Amino acid sequence: MNLFIILSIKNFLTTIGIIVIIYYGLKFLGRLLFPIVVKKAVNNMQARQSSYQTERKREGEVTIEKDPRKQGNQRNNVGEYVDFEEVE
Repeated sequence: MNLFIILSIKNFLTTIGIIVIIYYGLKFLGRLLFPIVVKKAVNNMQARQSSYQTERKREGEVTIEKDPRKQGNQRNNVGEYVDFEEVE
């Protein structure tokens, strides 16, 4: 019975030790990888921003961009229908 308690305590302490080692290992890797991930995200945002700036139109140039989702819902109205009565 005494041996069982000693082995249980040993296994418990081993498990706690493994958890602590994993925790500090992930914390260390996070400190190494976090700046790399953030730098990559910032570079992606800067690339997108620069692509938006290069797509600018010249001053005075007019473009009409239609939303493709709204094109199917609109009817093709050529003119107005006017109801009239003949006057004698």
